[in-house]
Amino acid sequence: MTASTVKNVLLITGLSGAGKSTALKTLEDIGWETIDNFPIRLVEGLLKTPPSSSRGDQDPPLALGFDSRTRGFEPDQLIRRIKKLQANEDFLISTLYLDCAGGELERRYAETRRRHPLALDRPAKEGIALERAQLEPFRRWADHVIDTSGLSANTLQKEIRQEFEIEDAALTTITITSFGFSRGLPNNIDLLFDVRFLTNPFWESDLKLMTGRDQEVAEYIAKDPAYDESLRKFEDMLVFLLPKYQDAGKAYVNIGIGCTGGRHRSVHVAEALSKNLQAAGFSTTVSHRNLASRPMAALESMQNVRAEKEN
Repeated sequence: MTASTVKNVLLITGLSGAGKSTALKTLEDIGWETIDNFPIRLVEGLLKTPPSSSRGDQDPPLALGFDSRTRGFEPDQLIRRIKKLQANEDFLISTLYLDCAGGELERRYAETRRRHPLALDRPAKEGIALERAQLEPFRRWADHVIDTSGLSANTLQKEIRQEFEIEDAALTTITITSFGFSRGLPNNIDLLFDVRFLTNPFWESDLKLMTGRDQEVAEYIAKDPAYDESLRKFEDMLVFLLPKYQDAGKAYVNIGIGCTGGRHRSVHVAEALSKNLQAAGFSTTVSHRNLASRPMAALESMQNVRAEKEN
């Protein structure tokens, strides 16, 4: 392998309950290939195995979790084996140790009602002490140590992402979906914007059979006095919120833009928002759920009927 194709391998261990599963799941979310409780003696064979065909030409970095429950666990022997692997210039092998105070681990086990793996018939405190003694050689030797005593799962996720994020990895997929309320809400919407307050092109005979993608419809909607300010405030909110979702490690953010029939106002606003968000540095995909639906006056009239009842 050349220097540019050296494979990154991260070995993760630490005290049971300190957050190894959270760390592995976070790494998986940001593009690492992860395996838990994998016998270290088999690592050399694993590293020679090509990546899954489903990943195409990509060979992602690899994270392997192990602890006192892993088959063949013997700290001194494992450290010698890892050092031998590190001598191979084709692999960049580092270690992460997750530590945690005993009192906090006891609290976590009591809260989840789980038994400590080394104290199935004894107090968790004894198992924690035994495991800490067994793993102390790894803690002293590890390249990275994270003490999770005062960390929430969310904070630990942020630390893992910041430390081990793959360069140029797309953390969040942003989808903007236009739809018609009269045809039902889409599934899995995270943020919903209702644009039924904008003037409806459907009631203009020349625009009725067009869609929000047509220039004439776009110009008609943009003439509404509330249009410019509304779009600007939508954008401000999304520019503020989307980085928060990314920081939280959310893989998908689905934004719904709804009007009555889903063919005019919501389509135009979804396209406009997507264009402006892309200019702000976000990667977005637009989906128009009801663009091909047949325009129906009965559905469009539902909005007027509801408004009359409310008044």
